[in-house]
Formats: sequence, C-alpha cells, structure tokens
Amino acid sequence: MATRHLLRSVVLQTLYEWDFYEKKRDFIKVLERNIEDYAPGVDEPEFAWNLAKGVVENLDKIDPIIEKAAPEWPINRIPIIDRNVLRLGLYELIFADKDEVPSKVAINEAVEIAKNYGGPNSGKFINGVLGTVFRELNSEEQKNDDRQ
Repeated sequence: MATRHLLRSVVLQTLYEWDFYEKKRDFIKVLERNIEDYAPGVDEPEFAWNLAKGVVENLDKIDPIIEKAAPEWPINRIPIIDRNVLRLGLYELIFADKDEVPSKVAINEAVEIAKNYGGPNSGKFINGVLGTVFRELNSEEQKNDDRQ
C-alpha cells in the first residue's frame, strides 16, 4: 500500500473515532496512537498531520459544502464513515495544495477509501458528492477566468 494512501486511511480512522465520540477525545493523541499502531516508521508522517489538521481546522467550511452537495442527506444522517471520507476528500479537493494533490487524485483516493471502509454504495455516494463539488469549482473558476 502506498504511503499516502495508508496515511489517509489512518487519518480516516482518527476522524471516525473522534466523530464517534462526539469530538470529546483528544484528536492529537488519537492520531499519534493510530500512526504508531497502523503506520509505524512511515516515511511521511507529516502528510498525515497536515491532512488531519487541515480537515479539523476547516470542518466549519467543509460540512456546509457536504450539506449543499447532498441536500437529501443531512450531515448527521450520513453514515459516520462516509461523512469522514467526504471531509477528507473535500479538504484535499478544496483546501490542499493542488500541486501536491491534484483534484482527480483527491477524488480517486476518497472513492477507494470509501470502497474499502464503507458500505456497498459508499464509493458511488462519495464519487457523486465529490464530483458535484469538483464540477461546481471548475464552473466558478471558468466564470472568474471569463471576467478577466
């Protein structure tokens, strides 16, 4: 398994636990434990730290995007694993450095993680939501380019 894919899985496990316990657990300690348990000696631990920090710091921006892109699914009704895969994928799609993680890589990674950890329809759901956001982002960029 590629290092970054493994680290995304570790961050997902951390987000899942943190969300499951209603954000009352110490996120840093949970992530430290998960890196130690599931990715000992990994050569890019800072990738996990940056990813996790980015998701948590942008949660107040990410969750409304999920609700807008999937209006039939209020955030608290989305299965916990899918909700956190979306958070991870949206962080990489919108807020991460595009040179480090291109948009299509962010979407593909989220879909693969959803297939591995979610239910039978998780991959399709994640792909649909992230695809909707991706198209909207591209549409907004095109409008901005046309104005200039």
